[in-house]
Order: sequence, then C-alpha cells, then structure tokens
Amino acid sequence: MLAVLRAEGPLTRHELQERVGLSRVTLVERLDALRRAGLLSQAGYRESSGGRRAEVLAVNDSGRTALVADLGQSHATLAVVDLRGTVFARRDLRLPARHEPAEVVPLLIGTGRDLLAEVGRAGSLCAIAFSVPGQIDHVRGVTVAPPTMPGWNGSPLRDPFTEEFGVPVLLENDANALALGDYYAMGRPAATLVGVKVGTGIGSGVVIGGRVHRGETGAAGEIGHMRIEGSEQRCTCGRRGCVAASASGQALVRQLRETGVRSVDDVVRRVGQGRPEAVRAVRSAGRLVGVVLATLVTIVNPKYVRLGGAVGVLPPFLDSLRRTVETHAQESALRKLDIAASGLGENGVIVGLAGLVADEMLAAATVDALVSGQRS
Repeated sequence: MLAVLRAEGPLTRHELQERVGLSRVTLVERLDALRRAGLLSQAGYRESSGGRRAEVLAVNDSGRTALVADLGQSHATLAVVDLRGTVFARRDLRLPARHEPAEVVPLLIGTGRDLLAEVGRAGSLCAIAFSVPGQIDHVRGVTVAPPTMPGWNGSPLRDPFTEEFGVPVLLENDANALALGDYYAMGRPAATLVGVKVGTGIGSGVVIGGRVHRGETGAAGEIGHMRIEGSEQRCTCGRRGCVAASASGQALVRQLRETGVRSVDDVVRRVGQGRPEAVRAVRSAGRLVGVVLATLVTIVNPKYVRLGGAVGVLPPFLDSLRRTVETHAQESALRKLDIAASGLGENGVIVGLAGLVADEMLAAATVDALVSGQRS
C-alpha cells in the first residue's frame, strides 16, 4: 500500500483499494495501522460531485529524520533531512590532506549531534546514510580500498555510528548516491540512468529499474580506473594509465600547478574566469572521460547520463565529453541518450542519500516490522 502511494499518490481510499485489490475491511484495518505508525498523512480532499468529499492520503515522508554525510578526500558535508529530502541544516567541513578515521569519525559524530540539536530533530532520527569514494563491503559495513583515501581502507563506518546514535546506518559509494539523487529528482523514471561524478576523483553509478547496480564485488561503475591507451601516468590506485590519473580534479591540479593552481576550487574558479590554460585542461579531461564513458554507454544503453562533481558540471568539460561520447559510442545506443549536468547542484549526493533512507525505511519488511512491533 505504501509503495502504491509513493508511486501514484496521493490517492483516496477508493482509488487505493482499486489499485491494491483488498477488501474494504482489510484496507481500513491496514490504513489504521499505518496511521498509528505515523506513516500516513492527509493530503487534502477530492472535489465532491454531490456527496461528501473524499479524503486524500499520502505517505508521511516528512515526520522522520535522517542524518546524511558525504565524505571525500578533502571535505565532508553533513545534513539533517527528512525522507522527502528537505534539508533542515547543513554543514560543510574542510578536512586535512590524507586524513584518517581516528581523527575524522569523532568530528563527524560531534557535528551530526550538533546539527540534530540545532534543528530539534534528534528525537525523530530514524537512520544515517553515508557516501564515500571507492568500494564498500555492505556486509561488514567497511570501506574497501578507496583510491583517494588510502587511510580508510578496511575502516568500519557502520559500527561507530550505530553505537553512538542507535539507528540503522546505510553506506553507499558517492557516485552511486549522485546517480540516485538525479533518479529520485526525475520522479523515478522507468529508465536506466548513469551518473558520473568528477571531482577530486572520478566515479560513476548505474541505476537500473530503480536500483543501483553495484556488481559482484561492489566495483561496478569504477570508470576512473579504466585504462586510457597510450597513457603511462601513475594513478593513486598504483597502476598506470587510469583515466583518473589524467582527467580527475586531482590530475588537473597537478597539470596546472605551475600556473598557481593549488586545489580543485582553483581550477573551477579559473575556468569561470575564462583562463585559457584551465579551459584547455578541463576540455581535454572531458574528452578523456568521454572516451571511457562511450564504452559504458554502449554496454549499458542508458536513457540518461547526468554529470556531477565540481569538475563534471563545468561547461567546457561537459561539452567536450558529450561530443566524444557521440563520436565513439555505438550509434543505436545514442538514439535516445540524454547527457546533461545534474540539476541538483551541490545537493545531488544528499538527495540521493535521503532517498536511499526513504527506500529502506518505507520498504515492506521495515514497515511490517514496525507495525507488528506496535501490535505487540
């Protein structure tokens, strides 16, 4: 019932009954149980055609709270959101170079507690969601060999936050979270979407049928470590020739260092100023990422490709990438392809994590357990 309301709502009781096929008595019983659990809200009334106006029901996705965090090589962004993705409070933290869990995890926990207290939503906290670069072992709740954050390899993320906050902790790759954010913002289309994040590093996420495709070992979408023919540039992963070694934000900083560039923010600023050396470097990076993305587009055949990250949304990068994909991808895979910058700006990962929490908290098994617990 909640799945139908999320996909098609708001609906009247009669409309909901027609879609789920339950008897009226059973429908009323289950609606009462969902209302007691705080999972339903009134969304108004249908206009009457002569009789009493019919109440319209919707999923209550604003009454519960999630703490979400996007952790990167040089930054961490934390936000307090509801299951609709409304941001109540947000904090951006600069992190020291080559940071490690022992110094950062306590900072994240303390900042999270402060944000929840600031907006008075600690009592409604239902889950925490984290995004990190690289692969994740979802069974053990640990990071696996994040190439731009070597000090986090094998680090447990789930346990310290579960112990501190007493709620479920969800983990996701940052590019997967970005892809989910655009997918949710589009209204969950019945289409395949590829999200590409180009910031300090490079990654991509693939959403098929509303679910992230992670692969057998969580390595699906690691396009940053596909090899560029003829390149011998050493990558942070230890190999040579990876596209991230030549086209990531980190690589651009290295290439432009002689001009005074010291950070990805400097690269973005100089492209905005129209500095020729920065525009050329970013355009070249877009072409290199476009080469490997063309292979992914040919294999996956998505309808949408959305670019995010500080570098990925820059016009010279995006334009060069789009032209390269159109040149190199298989022609039939281009027929319905829509390549554009993410429409969510800096909130893409946050929206994706909020949606991930909503999917988990409103899943049938979670709801059934909640309702059964209330009965007992």
